Amino acid sequence: MKTAVIDLHCDLLSYLTQPNSGIYKTEDIGCAVPFLMKGNVKLQIMAIFAPVTDDSHEFGLQQSEIFRQLDHQENELYRFGKQDLNTFGTAEKIGMLAAIESGSAFCTETIPLKQGFENLERIIGNVGNILYMSFTHHAENRFGGGNFSTAGLKNDGKALLDYLHGRNIALDFSHTSDALAHDMLRYIAKENLKIPILASHSNYRPVFAHPRNLTDEVAKEIIHQQGLIGLNFVRAFVNPKDEKSLEKHAAHGIQLGGEDAVCYGADYFYTKNHPDKSRIPFYFPAYENAGLYPEINESLKENFGEEQMQKISSENALNFMKRLWS
Repeated sequence: MKTAVIDLHCDLLSYLTQPNSGIYKTEDIGCAVPFLMKGNVKLQIMAIFAPVTDDSHEFGLQQSEIFRQLDHQENELYRFGKQDLNTFGTAEKIGMLAAIESGSAFCTETIPLKQGFENLERIIGNVGNILYMSFTHHAENRFGGGNFSTAGLKNDGKALLDYLHGRNIALDFSHTSDALAHDMLRYIAKENLKIPILASHSNYRPVFAHPRNLTDEVAKEIIHQQGLIGLNFVRAFVNPKDEKSLEKHAAHGIQLGGEDAVCYGADYFYTKNHPDKSRIPFYFPAYENAGLYPEINESLKENFGEEQMQKISSENALNFMKRLWS
């Protein structure tokens, strides 16, 4: 019997904004519905992503509308909610939850922050629960520094942290600069804010040195606060030359004390129009699509045992959501 899977991050929604895309086009994206079904993914978190552009909020709203439409169409997807926690894994369909990858998805650099929050509420109205939110992507924006920048937390970022207080939306550290990560942790502690934390699709910098990967200091704090750290399958962040490094990242997270934190955050996205062709293939063959989760789980079982594999596959993420929505 296949083990049920929860995956914390994919970019299916931004892919579906393109003409002639579809949830069944397995040749285009590793999180197409047929792959999810084959891999026994019972809950897929779908990111609402936008780069820093003048119309980024419109792109974010468009993706939230697509999520709403998917929930109302006759297909293999349904909107996952609090009522589904205790029956997880029994539904024939694939649960879906939304997340926000970068505050630019609801707030451009120039519109009033108040209007940005109104856009965010419109997104929430379309998708229902948002599991987590990241403030930035690769670049710096009005909220803070992305992982390819050195900027820390800005005043609008402080306002966004204040907004998140007590709303049961987790704060995502996967695309922060080191300065932003530390500034957010300090601000949350100083203001005594109630905000759960996680890293939805990040690996570990001591295993492979890349700014997208977490420092041990940040990873330990996420673990200390009972958060999650989702293993990222993108070859550039695993180690472009070593397929086995994914297991090394899992082992490192466990070694840091993350037995109850390590989970999946594969980061499947549409790669065919990516400008950097040097990164092809974007994924190693052993985990190039979600249909391979049974084999991935078997490898984790061989390396870490049945109990730890079950935790990584779904139990850690499921327990986090139970705490979040309790």
